[in-house]
Amino acid sequence: MSFVLFGTSGCHLCEEAEIIMAASFPEIKLEMIDIAEQEQWQEKYAIKIPVLFHRESRKELFWPFSETEVDEFIRAIKFG
Repeated sequence: MSFVLFGTSGCHLCEEAEIIMAASFPEIKLEMIDIAEQEQWQEKYAIKIPVLFHRESRKELFWPFSETEVDEFIRAIKFG
């Protein structure tokens, strides 16, 4: 499975989300996208980052999230 982590540079919450993903879900391919790159992302996610996004299902998990919540999010996507 692969996910996108929407965030921006200098965001300490985004760094925390990255740590959760790297430490607890190393098998997950994570693409980092800086919302500053596109105005539409800034408008959609500005006050919600970090956001974990699954492209295929279009589902989003908004901060704050824990390892347990990420695990539940992934399971819900896998098993419908």
